[in-house]
Amino acid sequence: MSAIESPTAFRARAPWWGGDLQTLRNKLVRARVKLPATSERITVPLSDGSGDRLAAMLDTPASPTDGPLVVLIHGLTGCEDSAYVRTSAAFHLTRGRRVLRLNLRGAGPSRASCGGHYHNGCWTDIRDALETLDGGLVSQGVFLVGYSLGGNVLINLLGRLSHPSPVRGAATVSAPIEPAQAALRLMSRRNAIYHSWLLREMKAECAAPGARLSEGERAAIDGAQTIWEFDDGFIAPRNGFAGAVDYYERTAGARITHDIRTPTLMIHARNDPWIPADPYAALERDPPANVHVRLLDGGGHVGFHASDHPETWHDRCVDAFLEKA
Repeated sequence: MSAIESPTAFRARAPWWGGDLQTLRNKLVRARVKLPATSERITVPLSDGSGDRLAAMLDTPASPTDGPLVVLIHGLTGCEDSAYVRTSAAFHLTRGRRVLRLNLRGAGPSRASCGGHYHNGCWTDIRDALETLDGGLVSQGVFLVGYSLGGNVLINLLGRLSHPSPVRGAATVSAPIEPAQAALRLMSRRNAIYHSWLLREMKAECAAPGARLSEGERAAIDGAQTIWEFDDGFIAPRNGFAGAVDYYERTAGARITHDIRTPTLMIHARNDPWIPADPYAALERDPPANVHVRLLDGGGHVGFHASDHPETWHDRCVDAFLEKA
């Protein structure tokens, strides 16, 4: 794709220097972002016969402007109230856009209406959400934004999206487009603290009250010592994969980017401590026709807290792309 207008080159905001501090800021700064909107809970039925329904929050600004509905899709162990989701929602609401904060299957408020659980390849759930939204909400199109795991799920959807479609454009931030590489990076010695914390959060989320689990699945969750073991013993067999390797290979967004027909922006940082940059560098060398890759030196994992502006760098970059989509 041709170059797009975007913010100036990313420079980290003090004192959040380096990939780790950029990543941790979303957890360390605990102030809850206020949303300038009226918010309404909606639920989305899924088509797989499970009876599961996704929960979402629809935010409407006081003076909506013309433009697409912005749908935000959280990452691993996240939800509609994750700091980065609320920050992005506030960003778009101040520009008059309606925002839908979508909780994946079994995440956050979706747990109460879902016995199942999301995974790297659950793109059909997002498709179902888009197909069942009120026509008035999508009459001016949809712009999708996926963060971390939610970004990889989004890429899986975009590569299979039927056309014509209400989706006018999309963006991903820090997506693990080669999930096996991401799992190995998280299990490395330098990421031991991250890995321990994330595995604990994953176990708690999957086994929360309301989850439909067999005794064998509960044992697999409890017994997993690594993210790889968790995916191999629980996520993969539960969702029809032969094991972790099969799961990672078949859900890798990097393998489907050349099938994307929707204008798509992919943002990633070389100093992301969780997600390797090599798959993005490969896309830069062999760019898909409809995908624009922004691979930066700094920004961490879903960080991009810049020194030149109070608003998050990736939100401003997405804004520039959305205006041209």
